[in-house]
Formats: sequence, C-alpha cells, structure tokens
Amino acid sequence: MSRRIRNSANHRRRPSPAAVEPTAGLRPVPPIIEPPQPSDRPSRSPVVPWESTPVDSWAMEARMLRWLTFLWLGLGLAVLFSASYAIADADFGNGLYYMQRQIFFGVLGLLGFSLLVSTPLRFVLGVADWLMLICLGLILLTLLPGFGTTVNGASRWLAIGPLPILQPSELIKPFLVLQGARIFGRWDRLSWNVRLTWLGIFGLLLASILLQPNLSTTALCGMLLWLMALAAGLPWRYLGGTAIAGMGAAILSVSLRDYQRDRIISFLDPWADPAQNGYQLIQSLLAVGSGGLTGKGFGLSQQKLFYLPIHYTDFIFAVYAEEFGFLGGLLLLLLLGAFAVLGLRVALKAKSPIHKLVAIGVVVLLVGQSLLNIGVATGALPTTGLPFPFFSYGGSSIIASLVSAALLVRVARESSSATVVSFARERGFGGDRRSSPPAPPKRPRKSLGSKSL
Repeated sequence: MSRRIRNSANHRRRPSPAAVEPTAGLRPVPPIIEPPQPSDRPSRSPVVPWESTPVDSWAMEARMLRWLTFLWLGLGLAVLFSASYAIADADFGNGLYYMQRQIFFGVLGLLGFSLLVSTPLRFVLGVADWLMLICLGLILLTLLPGFGTTVNGASRWLAIGPLPILQPSELIKPFLVLQGARIFGRWDRLSWNVRLTWLGIFGLLLASILLQPNLSTTALCGMLLWLMALAAGLPWRYLGGTAIAGMGAAILSVSLRDYQRDRIISFLDPWADPAQNGYQLIQSLLAVGSGGLTGKGFGLSQQKLFYLPIHYTDFIFAVYAEEFGFLGGLLLLLLLGAFAVLGLRVALKAKSPIHKLVAIGVVVLLVGQSLLNIGVATGALPTTGLPFPFFSYGGSSIIASLVSAALLVRVARESSSATVVSFARERGFGGDRRSSPPAPPKRPRKSLGSKSL
C-alpha cells in the first residue's frame, strides 16, 4: 500500500510531456532597454533661477506670442525707418539717426525679453514693488528743476550725466502691471493697512505723471489699474468711487490747462482752426485718407515730408496708413486682435489669480494703447501723446513694450503643463517613440490527462 502511494507521489512530481514541449522551443526574450530621452524638466542653475528650456517644448500660446512679438517689432522698425528718414536727414544730416537709436534700445529690450521669458515669474513678482518704487522716484525727479528735460512744454524726460534721455513714465508701465496684479490678486488676504498704503502709492504715481503734465499716460495707467481691479473681482463700490475720482481729476486738469482744452475743442471741429490747433489732426486725416485701398507703397508717404508734425512718434500710424492703405491697416488690426486673443486665452488658462491679472494687464497695456493711438490718428479720440508700441520712436517705449510682452510669454509658459509631441512620434512613423514593452509570452497550461487521483 505504501509503495503505491510513493509511486503516485513521484508520478505527480514528474512534469508531463505536454507541459515541457511548448516551453522548450521558446527563445529567451532580451531585456527592453529604451534609449535615453531628453528630460522635459528645465535645467536650472543652483544659484541663478533662469531656465534653459528649448522653445519647441513651450506651450503653443507662448510660442505664438513670441513670434507675434517679433513680427510686431520687425514691422514697427520698418515703418519707423520710412517715417523718420527724411526728418532725421534734415535735422541731423543722418537719415538713420532715429533708426540707429531705436535699434540700440531694441537690442537692450530683447536682452531683457530673453531674460524674463527664462525667469520664473515668482522671482520677478518678488522685486516688482522695488522696481516700481525706483521708477516712481525717477518720475518725481522729472518734476525737480535741473533734473527734468522739458520738451514741448512737458517735463517727462530725464537725463543724468552722459546717460541718454529716458522717460520713466514709460518704463514704469510693466512694473505697474506686476504690482497691481500682486495687490489685487491677493486683495482678500491683505490687511487694510497694506491696501491703503499701496492705493496711496498708486495715487501718488498718477498725480506725479499728471503734474508733468501727461494726461494721456495718466489716463492709461488709471484705466489699466481699474480694469485689473475689475478683473480681480473687487466690490463695485470701490470701483465706482475710483472711477468718479479719476473723471474728476481729468476734468480738473483740462479746466486748468488751456492746451488740453484746446485739444478737445480741435478734436470736435479741427476745421475751425486749421492753421493752429486743428492742423495736426487735419494732416493726419489727409495721410490716412490718401492711402486709399492699398496705399501709396512703402516709403512713398508725402505727409511725412514736413507736413505732419511728430509723424515718427505719436502719429506714426498715419504714415503707415498712407503707405499701406486700408488693407494694411486691416492686417495690422488682425495682428493686434490675434495678440489680444492669445493673451486672453493665457489669462483664462492661468493657474493663479496673480498670473491671470498679469496677462490681462499686458493685453490692456499693449493692445489697448495701440488702439488708443490709432483712434487719435484717425480723429476718433482727442489728440494725446501716447506712443504706438513697437512702432513709435522712443527707447523707453520699446524697452517697456518688450518687457511687457516677455511677461505675457512667461505667464503662458507657466500656465500650461502640456508636452509638445511631434506628429511622427505620436503616429509611430519612425523616431524614438516611447512605447510600452510587449506583453510577456503566455505560460502554457498544465495537462490534466496524467494526473492521478
């Protein structure tokens, strides 16, 4: 009996032929070793917080905003070359005088652009208050005799020693966006002491710009802060009170300064005084109207030949419209619209309220200021001294515009965590496509025919 039990146990331990034969013909599967893949995480220095992520890995909005900025800048330089050559040759004996200075400041702005798009926004926000206060101090210096440089009755420029003339009211605009986003984005978490302190600083800033005098920039900065506060969801009683105070300050300024009142009167009827107050607007309208459908051609504007005053700064759009016509103006509006749509899309995708307000502020600053400039040149708004971003001559303006655009690109980079995947890699058309390892071979089932009971 025990012998039969031992034989039965030995028989159960012996593998059946059906279980051995299928595995004997299998070849060993080599281990799957994937080639090293480039890391999607940016490389950072342990000391400097800059990133060196390739542009191809940026979000779609960031890449498109970057190229639109470069397109806007290149188009503006071309228009400035055409608008400023004749007047520069007459005044300085060098037709490229304004163009050379604009390129110099543009290079400085591009260096700042490259730096900001590679710097995490939290580091820029951390120093925004100090940068804004420094620019505010420079604005106050323009009001002191001996420091401010007066041009056309306004002390808006500052020249210190051999340094070129700068306009602090232009340089402060991107930092005003950053600090406004910091305050309004955290409004509910701030104490009333902090709120009133920064509201007082904003009021001091607007008052100092108004005293230069510079009503147009004051109005732009005031509307910028107001719209950012509106986007942040501040109570309507605060917004209504500040709006009433702003309109009261504008009315008081116009009533005290004759030239501002004359500009409004000439805007309503420029033909009432065509040789004095209405002259500039009439010449601008002649330039825009003579452009026709397709324009006179690049470099062929006639109004820039000493007819239209300051045609290379505040009224440069009139030269553009005369040379490129209605279709050229329409394409420029499409460029502004694409920039605005992408900027608002970035704001909607922003992960924090502060980032959202930064994106909204930059769109209002660049696109809104451009539309205001176009409205002045076409007679839809009273004559003001607002430059056209990337178009008008001015070192401070082009630096501030590039810095503002860089902030929007940076917000776009930080607002999207999408990974860019090429079409070939997604479809498997070659390349080092990441694929899951193949499933291991199925283990054969044991045969039940030789099992003993």
